[in-house]
Amino acid sequence: MSSFPPNPSTSVQSAAEIIRKSKRGVVLSGAGISTASGIPDFRSPQTGLWSKIEPLEVASALSFRYDPLRFFDWLRPLAIQVLNAKPNPAHMAVHQLQQMGYIHTIITQNIDGLHQKAGSKNVIEVHGTLETMTCVQCFVKVSSQPYLQPYIEQGSIPRCPHCEGILKPDVILFGEQMPYQPWLRAQKASRQCDLMIVAGSSLEVLPVAKLPMEAIERGAHLIIINHTPTYLDVRADVVFSEDVSVVLPEIVARLVALSRS
Repeated sequence: MSSFPPNPSTSVQSAAEIIRKSKRGVVLSGAGISTASGIPDFRSPQTGLWSKIEPLEVASALSFRYDPLRFFDWLRPLAIQVLNAKPNPAHMAVHQLQQMGYIHTIITQNIDGLHQKAGSKNVIEVHGTLETMTCVQCFVKVSSQPYLQPYIEQGSIPRCPHCEGILKPDVILFGEQMPYQPWLRAQKASRQCDLMIVAGSSLEVLPVAKLPMEAIERGAHLIIINHTPTYLDVRADVVFSEDVSVVLPEIVARLVALSRS
């Protein structure tokens, strides 16, 4: 295992050489990949979303059922940040890696849609999305677009066009099951890949945190780029304890240089 620092040049070179040999690469991205786009992560001591409020009080299935207004009050500033956010250099680097043929699948824990905005394809959103909403009464699924602007501008709780029930954003709350089909796809991609790049995830949230282990147990290489340590650092080929929006573009630049040499 290499680490960055203290030898950034060597580690970037090592990561680039590993990626260059891959044919079925997977990126697993977490909240840390989007902080450079102005979206806070969840666990940073001072700035993380859970540093200010107990998550189970506002973002659990149970709390939503009994006090949806509190959930929507909490979500509103985050929704504004997500809708206004633009892809940062890390998202663009992932897109470049996909265009170059090294990355096939992107598994993301994020709900911000920034990988798609950067142009990436085959993005699996294992924790749901803000793009759609589901009525808690009649279970009809609708696009979020007509409801987001009134919600952001006036705080209007989205209501079902059919039965007036509350529309819940299709993001996964504590106590809810992950979307079944995306999870199956994420597992399959992890088990078939020859490389996994963990980009901005602390690997603390199960069951997603187990996906890199499934990959390396089947012989895949592992590159981790995250500010804080993860439980798999000791198993990774290369570990960067740095900002993913800085490191990933450096790796892509090195790959481009290698392809020209």
